[in-house]
Amino acid sequence: MSSASDANIEYIDWNHALDILDKAYQLGIFVLIIGPKGTGKTTLVRKFATQTRKELSSVNFSLRTRESHLIGTNTIDNGQINFVNGVLVHSMTQGDLLYLDELNAAEPDVLLRLDEALDDRRQIVLKEFHGQTIKAKDNWFVIGTINPLSHVGTKELPPQILSRFPIRIMLDYPPEETEMEIIRKHVSVSNLTHEENVRSAIKLASNLRKAASLEEIFYSPSLRETIAYSKLVTSGTNAKEAAEIVFANVYHQWGEIEYRKVMDIIASIFI
Repeated sequence: MSSASDANIEYIDWNHALDILDKAYQLGIFVLIIGPKGTGKTTLVRKFATQTRKELSSVNFSLRTRESHLIGTNTIDNGQINFVNGVLVHSMTQGDLLYLDELNAAEPDVLLRLDEALDDRRQIVLKEFHGQTIKAKDNWFVIGTINPLSHVGTKELPPQILSRFPIRIMLDYPPEETEMEIIRKHVSVSNLTHEENVRSAIKLASNLRKAASLEEIFYSPSLRETIAYSKLVTSGTNAKEAAEIVFANVYHQWGEIEYRKVMDIIASIFI
């Protein structure tokens, strides 16, 4: 569920994604947001929920996500069998904004039950509870997100699921100047030296992302990394050392050659 803290969430809508979400909501057309990790997909959805004043019901899919998480389970209370709604059924009955995060990490049986609810009838039959039919409220809205297939645990979505989300937003990493603006929302960049170092880190992150997209390296740094770097250098950490800590060390898990590649890029930027 959404929380009161979400009301103050910061989001820079650099590609007009909020406008597209708003239009889709008005038209009752579900939306799929596509993009690599750390580009602000979840932040965008949370911001949209606050703008539309809708409760946010969320599912983060993985191999461990079961039908019961979506649909619900039977419980016994004082000898009485009751049905406790799962996230999907709860959102349908309440007219919430349902956020299906990392949808392409879901198992086929889970997607099958989800598909039933997402078709034009917007209803689901509870085979788990006397065959009761649940019909969604008219203001029920669904946003899904998927990561690229290079992301661990992801797989192609079946065509019938893709067709349930006719509006698709591509959310990539922002332009470098926009990334600087985002960082300023989280970190006080108070002097020229700090600003130069942060801009160098953004350039480094951009180079690493391009290399990862071309499969020259294994990992693409997110906005979280440039924000973390900025916090380190503005608190007194040496710029090059901070770059190694935040950007380079993670590549050790792919071996010394991979790590050295990134350290060479860092050495070319942080003289």
